[in-house]
This record gives sequence, C-alpha cells and structure tokens, in this order.
Amino acid sequence: MPGLTRALAGETLGTAFLLACVVGSGIMAERLCGGNTGLALLANALATGAGLVTLILTFASVSGSHFNPAVTLLQAGLGDFPWRRVPAYVLSQIVGAFAGTAVANAMFSLPLFFASQHVRHGQTQAFSEFIATFGLLLVIRGVAKSSVAWVPLAVAGYIVAAYWFTASTSFANPAVTLARAATDTFAGIRPSDVPVFIAAQIAAVALAIPLCRWMFGVSEKSSAASRPATGLPE
Repeated sequence: MPGLTRALAGETLGTAFLLACVVGSGIMAERLCGGNTGLALLANALATGAGLVTLILTFASVSGSHFNPAVTLLQAGLGDFPWRRVPAYVLSQIVGAFAGTAVANAMFSLPLFFASQHVRHGQTQAFSEFIATFGLLLVIRGVAKSSVAWVPLAVAGYIVAAYWFTASTSFANPAVTLARAATDTFAGIRPSDVPVFIAAQIAAVALAIPLCRWMFGVSEKSSAASRPATGLPE
C-alpha cells in the first residue's frame, strides 16, 4: 500500500516539524525575551502559525495534513476518512510529535526528553482546551466548505489567535499535548495535567461532529484512501 505508506510518512514528518516549531520557538523566545512572558508568547505563536501554513501546504497532497488526532477523528466521523486508517494516522501523529520534540530539545542542547514542570491545571484550563479544539474543528470544516484555498491561512490564523484568547494557550491537539509533556521548556505541560487536556479535546470532537454535519453538511464519501482534512485538492 504505497499510498498509505506515503500518507503515514507525511503525517509523521508534518507533525514532527510542527512540534519542532512549537517547542523550538518556545525555547528560543524564552531565551531571547529576557523574562518578558508576553513577548515570548507572541514569538511562539507567530512561529507556530507560520509553520502551520507551510506544513499544511507541503503535505496536503500526501496525507491531507491532519497532524492532529482530533482532526482525523472529525474527518472519520463526517465520513470523509476511513475509520480503518484512524489508528495508523493517530499513531503516526504521536510518533511524529515526540520526534519533533526530541529534535527541538536537541537543537538547544537539552535532553531529548525530560518531564515538564509547567503547571496547566484547573477547570479554566480544561474549558479553554475544549473551546480551542472545538473552534479549530469548526474553522477547518467551515472554511473547507466555502473556500478551500484559504484553509491553511485560516487554521494558522485561528491558532495564533487562540494562543492569546484561551487560558491554556491552545494546544488543541492530543498528540501535541502528549509530546509537550516531554519537554520542560516554555511550551511544556506537566504530565499529570495531560489527561484532562486530552479529555477536553476529545469532548470537543464529540460535539463538533454532529454540529458540523448539521451546519455545513457532509461531503460525498470519497473512494480514495484519504480526503485532505484541509479541503485542499490531492
């Protein structure tokens, strides 16, 4: 299955580069901003957004540029992606996320993996993750239905905004959440806080599927192995 192999490689590489952007820019920002957390967050958000645009465009024709188990589950729930491929996609995303985190840590002379001590705890954090993920899924589906060429910019723009309007700084991605627990840097999250974040993200998927089906409708089922989650043509 060469098509599936390429798709999984695309998801792994794309997610790895995404985490390298998130974690690496967080480390650089923290080192250069002299303790100014707001400036560091701005730099981290802009670098992540810029990385997202280019990565979505790069891998859309290969894997659909999911890079996120929540996106894969949404696509499957709406009938645009085969359920049988969901486990392989999610595993590739998780592997890629940890690989990208290790690469970012290594580039800044840090251990490949070391548990984060960054506390992100409480009901407001969990609610923020629900809102961040739910909004992201609505953006992906809604923009894909109206103007597919704008999806990469729309996703990046939403994530940059959500870094600032959510209390959690918008992880909005279970694979990203897991991997960011393995770096005790600016972008990290304490491992004990991870389950609540992921539960909130999955809850957002559960609500987004029926709402997107009702609000935006469903596409004709693709006979291809995958339809790009971004809505970009293969």
